[in-house]
Amino acid sequence: MRLEEIIIPKLEESPSENCYWWDGKWYTRANLLSLVSNCENVLRGAGFSRGQKLVVMLRNSPLIPALSLAVWKLGGIFCPLNEKAGLESLTGTLALIKPFAVVAEHKIPELAESWPFITCSLDSVSLPAFTGNTQPPESEDLAVIFATSGTTGLPKAVPLTHTNLASNCQAVHDTITSLSGNDTFLTVLPNFHSFGYTVTIILPLTMGGKLAIAPSFLPPTPTIRAITEAKIDVMFVVPAIISFLMMSVEKGKIPAEPLARIRVICTGGDKLNPNCHKQALKFLGRDIMEGYGLTETSPVICVNHDCQTQKTGSIGPVIPGYEYKLKTREGEDTNDKEGVLWVRGPSVTPGYLHAPEITAERFDSEGFLNTGDYVRLETHDGEEFVYILDRVTDIIIVGGFNVYPQEVEKVLAEHPAVRQAVVVGMPHDINGQIPKAYIMLEDGAEIDEREIIKYSKEHLAHFKVPRRVEFVTEFPLSGTGKILRRVLRDMAAGK
Repeated sequence: MRLEEIIIPKLEESPSENCYWWDGKWYTRANLLSLVSNCENVLRGAGFSRGQKLVVMLRNSPLIPALSLAVWKLGGIFCPLNEKAGLESLTGTLALIKPFAVVAEHKIPELAESWPFITCSLDSVSLPAFTGNTQPPESEDLAVIFATSGTTGLPKAVPLTHTNLASNCQAVHDTITSLSGNDTFLTVLPNFHSFGYTVTIILPLTMGGKLAIAPSFLPPTPTIRAITEAKIDVMFVVPAIISFLMMSVEKGKIPAEPLARIRVICTGGDKLNPNCHKQALKFLGRDIMEGYGLTETSPVICVNHDCQTQKTGSIGPVIPGYEYKLKTREGEDTNDKEGVLWVRGPSVTPGYLHAPEITAERFDSEGFLNTGDYVRLETHDGEEFVYILDRVTDIIIVGGFNVYPQEVEKVLAEHPAVRQAVVVGMPHDINGQIPKAYIMLEDGAEIDEREIIKYSKEHLAHFKVPRRVEFVTEFPLSGTGKILRRVLRDMAAGK
């Protein structure tokens, strides 16, 4: 079933009910339907038709769900991009996607030379009239195309169908036991990332829930206002946001009460610092659940069901609908409980956009997708829980021994002076690689490299001990708040 066929009837059932909070005010479902209709009329007048792609480079606002629904009603594909991705990246991605037009907050002259460019504010109640550039159509089964980074540096795009997204939303709804159609979701994660788009915009709309929309997390004031005024029930965020909120509560910069009333707090997009569990219990009186997914899987693959049954350090069981298996790093099937996770199911992309060679690299002959993550499976109470050991590309090989950075980071984070640690491999003439730790200290803490190495030797096998330690005040982050390990690896290698 198409997404607009799921969402529009829910909006029409009770048009006077609140639908989204924006800039201090609640708007009804009728307001969203009106915004959808306005956008649909402008797009139709511009010549937008079935199979066409609309690129949108806007921060979060009511226009994001409205444009999505308008595009789908016309049989097209919604393509959210990061305006700050850089001119070279955007140029390559647009050449790959070939959009009908680009909608953005700001005009980018170099791009406007090649593509119809429409600028509008986040508060717009429609798009300005324009004429688009009709392109060869894509399959009408496609709902969204996400740009994603490739190891080759060339643009790569992940198309997701209506079935992909609808099945993922339904599985998440069925898995997280306390989600309700009456819930208000915080919508703050970037919409150009599948986690933010699917789980904080499309999921609540398919459930009949409400959105509390903040343009972005930085600056954080609109987010704090949304949490406080809109009375959030559900918060899906990346760990960096959790860390910021907990630190702000600890320092008395924001009150704990609005956060304490949130019923479901779930993280994804990056590993959760083990310290966040303790901080959440201390300041909120509740724990944080952890999940996991990929752009290619719409995105959720695993998530803990609730705080009572979750296992700390686990991303939870695989959600309904997926088949999964483990393979060795060389791609051979294995019966071991550790290996590279491969998945197949209705939420998995049909393949990379116009890139059959990349599709062939990531899928096996049975249609299973290589997640690129090395995991361990553990059975608890009759259910299989997944623990991520590391990205295959992040594993450090020291003299032939595998070192999983997350294991070392967990040990380092247990030191009372350490707020967060990130471990990467750095080149070594004899061992090939050695671990290097980048460490952010707790406020007021004082400790040196020698003490960290001594502590590591007391808790880790000798080959896992960081041989170099560098103290930092912040980590390099992506636009979605994920720590950029490749930047730290480059730094460790002296690049």
